[in-house]
Amino acid sequence: MASEEPPAAPGSLPKYLRKGFPKQERESLLETREYIDELLEWTQQPIDNDELPDDADPVDEDGSSAKGGTVVMEKVTCGDETCKCMKKGEKHGPYKYLYYRKADGTLTSDYIDNR
Repeated sequence: MASEEPPAAPGSLPKYLRKGFPKQERESLLETREYIDELLEWTQQPIDNDELPDDADPVDEDGSSAKGGTVVMEKVTCGDETCKCMKKGEKHGPYKYLYYRKADGTLTSDYIDNR
């Protein structure tokens, strides 16, 4: 027996989409799904080395996370003005980061626990 109500939309979806999607024709929803699939694939592409910070060293990992992207080892500053990394330029690390592209094209990174 078919449900009388459409499935609940994710809470993270903006209200105008939560209310608008159920009103769309099937063809529009299929086109939207195709667009979302293409967008997800695009955001999971490896990042070109020339887009990475100069001191980021890509490592041989497939970037196998839900975000895709490129895994790098990178030395970083901690932001503490009293630390040697800010005074003498001796950065901490290297630490492992995943660089990936958000849907809006912005390049961003997340720390990866080295355990």
